[in-house]
Amino acid sequence: MSTAYRRLVRKLTIENLWIYVLSLLRDEPLYGYEVRDRIFEKFGFKPGKITCYVVLYKLEKENLISSRKVDEKSKGAPRKYYFITEKGLKEIEKARKLLKELAGEL
Repeated sequence: MSTAYRRLVRKLTIENLWIYVLSLLRDEPLYGYEVRDRIFEKFGFKPGKITCYVVLYKLEKENLISSRKVDEKSKGAPRKYYFITEKGLKEIEKARKLLKELAGEL
């Protein structure tokens, strides 16, 4: 694997984690700890634990996601779940179009 390819993979994964987070939240609400595991399950890489929380914080600050505590009696203390917003759905769609254009699919 070339250095250029490894650099591209890094730029398209860890450095653009927001795309992966929004993509997951488009499917279902998740709590913070779940995000990292789901990224690994679905996309095959594991970002740092703190990195996921930083991205969630920034996405919420930009109103691309929202959060609320959900009391799950069977799981103990309430958990903070994240939900994608309409603005977040629009951003993920713009990102999808850009990536398709770069891949020559438009």
